[in-house]
Amino acid sequence: MIIRLAFGKSRISANLPAGYDVEYVRPRTQKPADDPAALVRHAVYSPLGEVQPPRAGQTVAIAINDKTRPVPHEHLLPPVLQGMRQAGLRDEDVLFIIATGAHPRMPPDEYSDILPPEVLNTYRVICHNASDEANLTHLGETARGTPVYINSDYLAADYRIVIGNIEPHQFQGFSGGVKSAAIGLAGAATINHNHAMMLDEYARLGEFERNTARQDVEEIGEMIGIEFAVNALLNHEKRIVKAFAGDPAAVMRAGIPQARMLYQVAVDAPFDLMIVSPGGHPKDINLYQAQKGMAQAAAVTQTGGLMILCAACPEGSGSVAYERWMMNPPMRSHKAVLERFEREGFQVGRHKAFQVSRDAGRIHTMLVSEQSADFARGLLLHPQPDLQAAIDRALEQLPGDARIGVMPAANATMAGLLQ
Repeated sequence: MIIRLAFGKSRISANLPAGYDVEYVRPRTQKPADDPAALVRHAVYSPLGEVQPPRAGQTVAIAINDKTRPVPHEHLLPPVLQGMRQAGLRDEDVLFIIATGAHPRMPPDEYSDILPPEVLNTYRVICHNASDEANLTHLGETARGTPVYINSDYLAADYRIVIGNIEPHQFQGFSGGVKSAAIGLAGAATINHNHAMMLDEYARLGEFERNTARQDVEEIGEMIGIEFAVNALLNHEKRIVKAFAGDPAAVMRAGIPQARMLYQVAVDAPFDLMIVSPGGHPKDINLYQAQKGMAQAAAVTQTGGLMILCAACPEGSGSVAYERWMMNPPMRSHKAVLERFEREGFQVGRHKAFQVSRDAGRIHTMLVSEQSADFARGLLLHPQPDLQAAIDRALEQLPGDARIGVMPAANATMAGLLQ
């Protein structure tokens, strides 16, 4: 059989010989909205929860995700901007802030990758810098002790909006709601303290109410004072199937059950070989993002089994801190990574090394990417020149009755074993 997977902005394929037990693990098939613009417009003009629209004379700040998220801004933004104009707000009083969180900042020449020309030509757009302490305002601490530093430009606005997607998140449970600002526009100290909670028992995929990391984010959102959220739910083709707008908490309450129905998949038994694509661009723009798909796939892969991670990673690891920590001194084994991480403690950047080694330490992980073999080896993954070579290599090590899984949209798949 031919296996075809999204890989960067294109696709790759390989042949898997007949006779193997192969199972595709992916979100449910759901047709996109026939008229996504109308769907979003209805959500924005019929908001969830208790919300007040912005008024003439107010300033508005809108937090949007960076290029690592496939947010359909071309559909989500027009009804919001049209509504503000109808309310008498001036275009010059609206500010877009790209919520990068701890990701690398986006230079202005990349803004067109995420925003339509009509937005760029009309509104002021800036990019958040989590390390720019001069442009961060301290709001205090959460109940869990997180020091809350937030972008001062966002806080200075009279009315604050977040735009994004609701989708599975490996330790926040779900993305969406206030997270785009509470983490995306936070300072490094805030992000680090919150993300350290990923080691807690309930900080896991699909968990919301008991999730310490996510509930910390909710509290940060309350401290910021975010008036309005617009979130989309996307199918495996990254096209809108649902839209939610209104009070951020109400948006999450409405969106999470729908996300579970779309993304949650149960499998009968763990796989001996899992062939994985995070879902193509931008989910595999770097290893920092692609690791999320790796984690989702690892949940249903046998200890001692094999994984083939197909991630283009045109931007390499996506984290200078991650690479430096892996190379100085050079890490020689996953065991050494885990021991050093435990010894030195949590820090954003090195946490990615922990996440990779947590899974690759028990599952032999091959990487098919656009990067060099040395890149993969330096991060303790096993490079392969292409998908066919990786499959051929894996089959040499597997018995004829091996269970083989294919996860073509891993970053958006909540896979779990039947209880």
